[in-house]
Amino acid sequence: MPTIDVLDMKGNVVGNAELSERVFGIEPNEAVVHQVVVAQLANKRQGTKSAKTRAEVRGGGKKPWRQKGTGRARSGSSRSPVWVGGGVVFAPKPRDYSKKVNKKVRNLAMRSVFSAKAADTELRVVDSIALEAPKTKSVVEMLSAIDAKKALIVTPEKIDNVYLSARNIPKVAATTVGELNVYDMLKYDILVLTKDALDKIEEVYA
Repeated sequence: MPTIDVLDMKGNVVGNAELSERVFGIEPNEAVVHQVVVAQLANKRQGTKSAKTRAEVRGGGKKPWRQKGTGRARSGSSRSPVWVGGGVVFAPKPRDYSKKVNKKVRNLAMRSVFSAKAADTELRVVDSIALEAPKTKSVVEMLSAIDAKKALIVTPEKIDNVYLSARNIPKVAATTVGELNVYDMLKYDILVLTKDALDKIEEVYA
């Protein structure tokens, strides 16, 4: 069973933790990860884009001029797509872009990313993040100490002081185990977990 150092906020090793083979030691399945990321991005799309076809644009009922003898090109409607004010060819309409992903597939994708992060040493475990008040400087110093520049900080539950301290730092974000997803983990280079968050992840995904 693989182990990882547990650090304090100053980057000192204060212990170690065993990582579950089932969560952090599997062979990553890239196809499943891709499927889940595509579905997640598709589910964010609003699908509200809309335009009118030539049949829906107001007006254009009368033929602009007679068919022959004017020297101009024949035309049957002033709402043709080639006219200014005309309809749109293959006009976009509101639609649902959402994709469904099987729960087991989503679970496998999460475990694949966890395992890839662990294998590539892109995982950091901190014993706790204790902030008496929101202070960006404290989080910046902690991330520098544990060598995590572009990082996603994960806590078991939302901790306001951590969230407020991290949100102003470029390329850094804070989230909870319940809101953690594949796309966000891939977006950030380093995954920073508190010890409690690690225990909860193993409980949920093992």
